[in-house]
Amino acid sequence: MRFLLRRMGFYLFTAWAAITLNFFIPRLLPGDPVQSLINKYHGRLSTDAIDSLRVLFGLNTHTTVWQDYLTYWGNLLHGDFGISFTYFPTPVAEVMVQSLPWTLMLVGISTILGFVLGTLAGVGLGWRRGTWLDSLLPVANFFSAIPYFWLGLIAIAIFGVALPIFPASGGYDGGLLPSFSLEFIGSAIYHAALPALTIVLSSVAGWILGMRNMMVTVSSEDYVTVAQAKGLPERRVMFGYAARNAVLPSISGFALSLGFIVGGTLVTEMVFSYPGIGYVLFQAIGSKDYPLMQGVFLIITLSVLVANMVADFAYAFLDPRTRQEA
Repeated sequence: MRFLLRRMGFYLFTAWAAITLNFFIPRLLPGDPVQSLINKYHGRLSTDAIDSLRVLFGLNTHTTVWQDYLTYWGNLLHGDFGISFTYFPTPVAEVMVQSLPWTLMLVGISTILGFVLGTLAGVGLGWRRGTWLDSLLPVANFFSAIPYFWLGLIAIAIFGVALPIFPASGGYDGGLLPSFSLEFIGSAIYHAALPALTIVLSSVAGWILGMRNMMVTVSSEDYVTVAQAKGLPERRVMFGYAARNAVLPSISGFALSLGFIVGGTLVTEMVFSYPGIGYVLFQAIGSKDYPLMQGVFLIITLSVLVANMVADFAYAFLDPRTRQEA
């Protein structure tokens, strides 16, 4: 219980600090987002109209920063993220609700699949080191060295253009409307296959190398030797003793990966023109869209905090020494 309370207090403080920075940092950027919005629609507005827009977007020049900060917290607690400049007059919450599921499905499933496959492969390579399986390590090094967006461009050139097996862009067929119909779901999976493949290939290599090195280190520990001397089955020693301890460093990395799922793989979504939240964030930065940037950054921050909290509890479950030291 003491461990739980300490960690919860830490994450609450971190969340407050992150939200505070989320309020101030966009306001330090140069430029006038309201004027950019007016220029976008080639309009000329009166001074009163411009002042009304500033109040609408929480940029009222007649109030202090402290008042704006308190107003921001009040709106945040009511689930009001403001109006988006980029998708004016659509609320930020609606923009995120529309784009977030695309990123969660694509990057979420790809990240989990890459971690599981990479960890299992790393366990096998580390446990049977010195065999022909070590010849697969250069392949893993090759894929880990290739940037995922470059791998995406190669995949588009091969499987989207030369061999048009998969669509090269978009999230679904243009003639369909988003729904829970089998036709739309099938189209979404078909369009997500190629970007998902590039994410898995680029991420699985890192998990393989990390897990393999940890397995090599752990395999020489005394408790593994004792377990083997007791005559326990090899599979039980490999997974129950060696892999259980070797996977601990990967838990933290995996938690961070889960947290950044919400942020999406920005360049991959741009390369494939995928309608995820990462591409929305790119548009918001280009338009100095404070409310949308703050909304996306807040979701990413909270996701990372929750993922790290889950990792802490998982770490404590896998390694009882963590609870004792806490």
